[in-house]
Amino acid sequence: MKYLYLLGLISMVSFTSIGQTKEHLLVSEAVEKLRKAMIDGDKMGLENLASDSLSYGHSSGKVENKAEFVKSLASGKSDFVTIELSAQTITITNKVAIVRHILNGTNNDGGKPGVLNLRVILVWEKDKTGWKLLARQAVKIV
Repeated sequence: MKYLYLLGLISMVSFTSIGQTKEHLLVSEAVEKLRKAMIDGDKMGLENLASDSLSYGHSSGKVENKAEFVKSLASGKSDFVTIELSAQTITITNKVAIVRHILNGTNNDGGKPGVLNLRVILVWEKDKTGWKLLARQAVKIV
């Protein structure tokens, strides 16, 4: 009897985890698509991933809306050469996902090479087409 109870409990936890795992995977995939689109300056990819209400905060304090964010990357004005993400966590509540990670990379903004070491928070919102980036804020790691 004890074993049946334990088996039932494990099954319930497993089925509950499956739903969470799928959404976590979808958010993680969206983050990876964003990372690649930012490196490539992929205008269409960036437009598809960003919410129309995007608020994109840089570690310098500069804040961009969707149009400014996409234009900056697609034009090469803001040029990410490499982006490596680590220590990523994803928390999902209903249709909102909060992603935190460390971003290490290199950039070449305005022809000036730079090194990036940032803590980043991303807020994603799920709509009928998938997860959209609603907000981002980065701070320099000192």
